[in-house]
Amino acid sequence: MAASDDITAAVLRERLAGTRRPADPLDIVTPRGAYRWPEGMLEKVAATLKPAGVLIPVRSHDSGLAVLLTQRSADLKHHAGQVSFPGGRMEEADTDIEATALRETHEEIGIAEEQVTIIGYLETMPTVTGYAVTPVVGLVDGGVDLVIDKTEVEFAFEVPIAFLTDTANHRMVRREWRGLEFSMVEFHFDGQRIWGATAQMLLRFVNMIKK
Repeated sequence: MAASDDITAAVLRERLAGTRRPADPLDIVTPRGAYRWPEGMLEKVAATLKPAGVLIPVRSHDSGLAVLLTQRSADLKHHAGQVSFPGGRMEEADTDIEATALRETHEEIGIAEEQVTIIGYLETMPTVTGYAVTPVVGLVDGGVDLVIDKTEVEFAFEVPIAFLTDTANHRMVRREWRGLEFSMVEFHFDGQRIWGATAQMLLRFVNMIKK
Protein backbone atom coordinates (compact mmCIF):
# COMPACT_ATOMS: atom_id res chain seq x y z
CA MET A 1 0.00 0.00 0.00
CA ALA A 2 1.31 3.45 -0.90
CA ALA A 3 1.71 5.85 2.01
CA SER A 4 -0.37 9.01 1.67
CA ASP A 5 2.69 11.15 1.00
CA ASP A 6 3.81 8.71 -1.72
CA ILE A 7 0.62 9.03 -3.79
CA THR A 8 1.76 10.58 -7.04
CA ALA A 9 0.06 11.05 -10.38
CA ALA A 10 1.67 7.79 -11.51
CA VAL A 11 0.20 5.96 -8.50
CA LEU A 12 -3.24 7.39 -9.27
CA ARG A 13 -3.01 6.20 -12.87
CA GLU A 14 -2.06 2.73 -11.68
CA ARG A 15 -4.83 2.50 -9.09
CA LEU A 16 -7.53 3.68 -11.53
CA ALA A 17 -6.23 1.87 -14.62
CA GLY A 18 -8.90 -0.82 -14.51
CA THR A 19 -11.86 1.54 -14.26
CA ARG A 20 -14.11 2.24 -17.22
CA ARG A 21 -16.71 4.84 -18.17
CA PRO A 22 -20.16 3.31 -17.61
CA ALA A 23 -22.05 2.38 -20.75
CA ASP A 24 -25.30 3.22 -18.96
CA PRO A 25 -25.13 6.37 -16.79
CA LEU A 26 -28.08 5.05 -14.76
CA ASP A 27 -26.33 1.81 -13.80
CA ILE A 28 -25.88 2.69 -10.13
CA VAL A 29 -23.89 0.99 -7.38
CA THR A 30 -25.26 1.60 -3.89
CA PRO A 31 -23.02 2.40 -0.91
CA ARG A 32 -21.64 -0.63 0.93
CA GLY A 33 -20.20 -1.58 4.31
CA ALA A 34 -20.64 0.78 7.24
CA TYR A 35 -22.10 3.39 4.91
CA ARG A 36 -24.85 1.22 3.41
CA TRP A 37 -28.15 2.97 2.83
CA PRO A 38 -30.93 1.81 5.16
CA GLU A 39 -33.62 -0.49 3.80
CA GLY A 40 -36.17 1.39 1.75
CA MET A 41 -34.02 4.42 1.07
CA LEU A 42 -33.02 3.53 -2.49
CA GLU A 43 -36.58 2.58 -3.38
CA LYS A 44 -37.67 6.12 -2.54
CA VAL A 45 -35.42 7.66 -5.19
CA ALA A 46 -34.52 4.96 -7.75
CA ALA A 47 -37.55 5.35 -9.99
CA THR A 48 -36.80 8.98 -10.82
CA LEU A 49 -32.98 9.01 -11.00
CA LYS A 50 -31.49 11.36 -13.60
CA PRO A 51 -27.94 10.90 -14.98
CA ALA A 52 -25.29 13.38 -13.87
CA GLY A 53 -21.52 13.62 -14.10
CA VAL A 54 -18.95 15.33 -11.91
CA LEU A 55 -15.24 15.81 -12.30
CA ILE A 56 -12.85 15.00 -9.45
CA PRO A 57 -10.06 17.39 -10.46
CA VAL A 58 -6.70 16.37 -8.99
CA ARG A 59 -4.28 19.29 -9.11
CA SER A 60 -0.52 18.80 -9.13
CA HIS A 61 1.71 21.11 -7.07
CA ASP A 62 5.31 20.99 -5.86
CA SER A 63 3.90 20.21 -2.40
CA GLY A 64 1.90 17.24 -3.72
CA LEU A 65 -1.52 16.41 -5.10
CA ALA A 66 -4.78 18.04 -4.02
CA VAL A 67 -8.45 17.61 -4.92
CA LEU A 68 -10.27 20.70 -6.16
CA LEU A 69 -13.78 21.35 -4.81
CA THR A 70 -16.28 24.17 -5.13
CA GLN A 71 -18.58 26.03 -2.78
CA ARG A 72 -21.89 26.40 -4.59
CA SER A 73 -23.53 29.80 -4.84
CA ALA A 74 -25.90 30.73 -2.04
CA ASP A 75 -28.42 31.91 -4.66
CA LEU A 76 -28.89 28.54 -6.36
CA LYS A 77 -32.28 26.82 -6.18
CA HIS A 78 -30.77 23.44 -5.30
CA HIS A 79 -27.84 22.61 -2.96
CA ALA A 80 -27.13 26.29 -2.30
CA GLY A 81 -23.97 26.90 -0.30
CA GLN A 82 -22.90 23.25 -0.29
CA VAL A 83 -19.46 21.91 -1.14
CA SER A 84 -19.42 19.87 -4.34
CA PHE A 85 -17.37 18.78 -7.32
CA PRO A 86 -17.86 20.69 -10.57
CA GLY A 87 -20.54 18.90 -12.56
CA GLY A 88 -24.23 18.57 -13.15
CA ARG A 89 -27.09 16.94 -14.97
CA MET A 90 -26.51 15.25 -18.33
CA GLU A 91 -27.93 17.14 -21.31
CA GLU A 92 -29.14 15.75 -24.64
CA ALA A 93 -26.16 17.25 -26.47
CA ASP A 94 -23.66 15.41 -24.25
CA THR A 95 -22.18 12.38 -26.02
CA ASP A 96 -21.56 10.56 -22.73
CA ILE A 97 -21.30 11.19 -19.00
CA GLU A 98 -17.63 12.18 -19.32
CA ALA A 99 -18.65 14.95 -21.71
CA THR A 100 -21.17 16.11 -19.10
CA ALA A 101 -18.53 16.36 -16.39
CA LEU A 102 -16.07 18.22 -18.64
CA ARG A 103 -18.71 20.62 -19.99
CA GLU A 104 -19.99 21.51 -16.53
CA THR A 105 -16.43 21.94 -15.21
CA HIS A 106 -15.64 24.42 -17.98
CA GLU A 107 -18.87 26.31 -17.37
CA GLU A 108 -18.48 26.49 -13.60
CA ILE A 109 -14.74 27.04 -13.02
CA GLY A 110 -13.22 27.66 -16.45
CA ILE A 111 -11.06 24.54 -16.78
CA ALA A 112 -11.22 23.51 -20.44
CA GLU A 113 -11.46 19.93 -21.69
CA GLU A 114 -7.94 20.04 -23.14
CA GLN A 115 -6.56 20.98 -19.71
CA VAL A 116 -7.86 17.76 -18.14
CA THR A 117 -6.28 14.33 -18.47
CA ILE A 118 -8.89 11.70 -17.65
CA ILE A 119 -7.34 8.83 -15.66
CA GLY A 120 -10.32 6.92 -14.33
CA TYR A 121 -13.88 6.64 -13.10
CA LEU A 122 -15.71 5.81 -9.90
CA GLU A 123 -18.84 3.69 -9.75
CA THR A 124 -22.07 5.53 -10.49
CA MET A 125 -23.81 6.28 -7.21
CA PRO A 126 -27.37 7.36 -6.38
CA THR A 127 -28.09 10.47 -4.37
CA VAL A 128 -31.08 11.23 -2.20
CA THR A 129 -31.74 14.25 -4.42
CA GLY A 130 -32.59 11.96 -7.35
CA TYR A 131 -29.42 11.74 -9.43
CA ALA A 132 -27.24 8.89 -10.61
CA VAL A 133 -23.82 10.54 -10.42
CA THR A 134 -20.73 9.25 -12.19
CA PRO A 135 -17.48 10.74 -10.86
CA VAL A 136 -14.77 11.19 -13.49
CA VAL A 137 -11.20 11.56 -12.21
CA GLY A 138 -8.93 13.95 -14.08
CA LEU A 139 -5.44 15.39 -13.61
CA VAL A 140 -5.16 19.17 -13.92
CA ASP A 141 -1.91 21.12 -13.71
CA GLY A 142 -1.76 23.27 -10.59
CA GLY A 143 -0.86 26.30 -12.71
CA VAL A 144 -4.13 26.31 -14.65
CA ASP A 145 -6.09 29.48 -13.83
CA LEU A 146 -9.69 29.18 -12.72
CA VAL A 147 -12.49 31.35 -14.09
CA ILE A 148 -15.34 31.13 -11.59
CA ASP A 149 -18.94 31.53 -12.75
CA LYS A 150 -20.30 33.38 -9.73
CA THR A 151 -23.88 32.52 -10.61
CA GLU A 152 -23.08 28.88 -9.80
CA VAL A 153 -19.94 28.87 -7.65
CA GLU A 154 -18.94 31.13 -4.77
CA PHE A 155 -15.33 29.97 -4.76
CA ALA A 156 -13.08 26.94 -5.27
CA PHE A 157 -10.63 25.42 -2.82
CA GLU A 158 -8.26 22.46 -2.61
CA VAL A 159 -7.84 19.66 -0.10
CA PRO A 160 -4.50 17.79 -0.05
CA ILE A 161 -4.79 14.09 -0.84
CA ALA A 162 -2.61 13.43 2.20
CA PHE A 163 -5.38 14.93 4.36
CA LEU A 164 -8.09 12.86 2.70
CA THR A 165 -6.23 9.56 3.01
CA ASP A 166 -5.56 10.04 6.72
CA THR A 167 -8.35 8.13 8.47
CA ALA A 168 -8.00 10.44 11.48
CA ASN A 169 -9.75 13.04 9.30
CA HIS A 170 -12.75 10.80 8.53
CA ARG A 171 -15.57 11.93 10.79
CA MET A 172 -18.42 9.45 11.15
CA VAL A 173 -21.78 11.16 11.63
CA ARG A 174 -25.40 10.07 11.83
CA ARG A 175 -27.81 11.49 9.27
CA GLU A 176 -31.58 11.32 8.88
CA TRP A 177 -33.58 11.50 5.65
CA ARG A 178 -37.36 11.12 5.58
CA GLY A 179 -37.28 9.31 8.89
CA LEU A 180 -34.48 6.92 7.87
CA GLU A 181 -31.19 7.04 9.78
CA PHE A 182 -27.79 6.11 8.37
CA SER A 183 -24.07 6.69 8.96
CA MET A 184 -21.84 8.76 6.72
CA VAL A 185 -18.32 10.14 6.71
CA GLU A 186 -17.64 13.88 6.62
CA PHE A 187 -14.39 15.77 6.04
CA HIS A 188 -13.71 19.10 7.76
CA PHE A 189 -10.82 21.03 6.26
CA ASP A 190 -9.79 24.66 6.74
CA GLY A 191 -13.26 25.72 7.83
CA GLN A 192 -15.03 23.79 5.06
CA ARG A 193 -17.48 20.98 5.77
CA ILE A 194 -17.52 18.33 3.04
CA TRP A 195 -20.52 16.09 3.52
CA GLY A 196 -23.30 14.16 1.82
CA ALA A 197 -22.76 12.69 -1.63
CA THR A 198 -19.54 14.65 -2.16
CA ALA A 199 -17.98 13.13 0.96
CA GLN A 200 -19.15 9.66 -0.09
CA MET A 201 -17.49 10.09 -3.51
CA LEU A 202 -14.29 11.28 -1.85
CA LEU A 203 -14.35 8.25 0.43
CA ARG A 204 -14.73 5.90 -2.54
CA PHE A 205 -11.87 7.70 -4.28
CA VAL A 206 -9.63 7.43 -1.19
CA ASN A 207 -10.40 3.72 -0.78
CA MET A 208 -9.45 3.07 -4.39
CA ILE A 209 -6.15 4.91 -4.35
CA LYS A 210 -5.01 3.48 -1.00
CA LYS A 211 -5.59 -0.17 -1.86
